[in-house]
Amino acid sequence: MIDHTGVTVADFPTSRAFYESALAPLGFTKVMELGPEITGGFHTAGFGEAPKPEFWISSTSKAVAAAVHIAFRVTSRAQVDAFHAAALAAGARDNGAPGLRPHYHPNYYGAFVLDPDGHNIEAVCHEPV
Repeated sequence: MIDHTGVTVADFPTSRAFYESALAPLGFTKVMELGPEITGGFHTAGFGEAPKPEFWISSTSKAVAAAVHIAFRVTSRAQVDAFHAAALAAGARDNGAPGLRPHYHPNYYGAFVLDPDGHNIEAVCHEPV
């Protein structure tokens, strides 16, 4: 079972603002933010449902080597739609509009965006409606 996950980002302030907007429709807020004085050299922010961060972004001075895919499970298709709209409004690039993906299973309803660093971020609902 995964407890939390995270990605490195090239522009921490831009990515922090992006995720604050894009994850709001999913009920995630920025739960914690730590600076170099605590971490020993980088900025990090954790998002989730208070009080526990589940998704972290951390600054890096290195180029992001490889993009990752992260899917946030939600309970309604409306949340998937709201995530996609919020992410695009926050500067994401579309990587798959909200819709059914029956090749995964008949109720797989997801939307995909590329964040400022090119990470493939998804919201998915597995419910029948």
